[in-house]
Amino acid sequence: MPKLLIIEDDAAFCQMLQKFLIRNGYDVDVSFTAQEAKTKFKATTYNLVLTDLRLPNYDGLQLLSDIKEVNPKTQVIVMTGYAEVGSAVEAMKKGAYDYISKPFTPEEILMQIKSALNQETKGQLDSEPKESNKIENTLDEPQDDRVVIGISEASKKLHEYIKLVAPTDMSVLITGESGTGKEVTARAIHDNSKRKEHSFVAVDCGAIPKEIATSEFFGHIKGSFTGAVEDKKGHFEAANGGTLFLDEIGNLSYENQIQLLRALQERKIKRVGSNKEIEVDIRIVTATNEDLTEAVENGSFREDLFHRINEFSVEIPSLDERFEDLPLFADFFLRKANRSLGKKVEGFSEDVKDIFKQYHWPGNLRELQNVIKRAVLLTSGDMVEKAALPKEVYRSKEGNVKVDNFSKADYEKEQIVKALKQSNFNKSKAAKLLQITRKTLYNKINHYNLDL
Repeated sequence: MPKLLIIEDDAAFCQMLQKFLIRNGYDVDVSFTAQEAKTKFKATTYNLVLTDLRLPNYDGLQLLSDIKEVNPKTQVIVMTGYAEVGSAVEAMKKGAYDYISKPFTPEEILMQIKSALNQETKGQLDSEPKESNKIENTLDEPQDDRVVIGISEASKKLHEYIKLVAPTDMSVLITGESGTGKEVTARAIHDNSKRKEHSFVAVDCGAIPKEIATSEFFGHIKGSFTGAVEDKKGHFEAANGGTLFLDEIGNLSYENQIQLLRALQERKIKRVGSNKEIEVDIRIVTATNEDLTEAVENGSFREDLFHRINEFSVEIPSLDERFEDLPLFADFFLRKANRSLGKKVEGFSEDVKDIFKQYHWPGNLRELQNVIKRAVLLTSGDMVEKAALPKEVYRSKEGNVKVDNFSKADYEKEQIVKALKQSNFNKSKAAKLLQITRKTLYNKINHYNLDL
């Protein structure tokens, strides 16, 4: 049974949390002061410590260092009621596994604890760099798939939306630029929902030829068409009880949209070649990097289907819009690449960090992840150096220096104006040229006060 210590000066809250964790199978001690806690963790080996960052007469960050000094393998989750991002980041640097802001739900803290203990049992603590700056969500899922929550306002708003809509059965439409992590967000919604014990089925609508889309979605029976050599279960049946994620839903043909709408309305499907109706209980989450409202207006996307899938919408911010999170994402992808490639690269050189900050990242998180994975593969030493980066990444920085420190904002403004002129100031077409949504384009125009 895992041994936990809670360090919290609010006695009522501390005891309530202790009782909840004991009911969930943990052996839990409590301390109301840092001095008492120091005595306890020197005398007892704890698997995990939950500690408030603000304690009377003692620095919470110093206490974190004290815990790690006694037992570096003890996982630490810091709690703060002040949403102090700076302190949370500093706690990550000093070796805390994660942080959680008060008020939090019992389910949230339980998932954090499970994730931290899983990390301990996998024995990965020693192989990770101490200055990891990691602030990840703690969804109870494989480590490679966890999400960086981020410290920017855009990221915190996104996380709040996920927490708000996940427990419901509302259909969610996720929008955002290519590479921002729409499937990861869909998985986060599923993993925080009542359906998390059932399947999450992801389907790329853009990769399904319209001729076989019906079979892919609803399945078929043997002999129903040439090539149907056996019965096949479709995506709807595979996701029964869970979540069906339809990526790039705007690519569905009009005929397929009608079939999808009927299935969503009736919650019943028929396999191709069969007259038997099969009831399905699924939650629909969809995603697109297109402007579906424009598609509805021009008649290429059904309005009734749009309203059916858009009970709640979530826009994923681009990396530009959460640029403060770049070091956190970079560190997360570094650890992920290390695990994937069997490497032990510890971090990034100062030159690489500077290049990352200067680069525009048009491909968003997907591009950042790919660049880091390639760099880790090419790195033989402890740190990722400039030579391991693709030329287009650091040439961007060198170009900026040559034009009198041409800033990232100046570059973005120039690209927006260029796209608008190229599209004869048609904002929908300009957004497509820039590979962003029309809403994002309007936001950027307002942000930069572009008088167009």
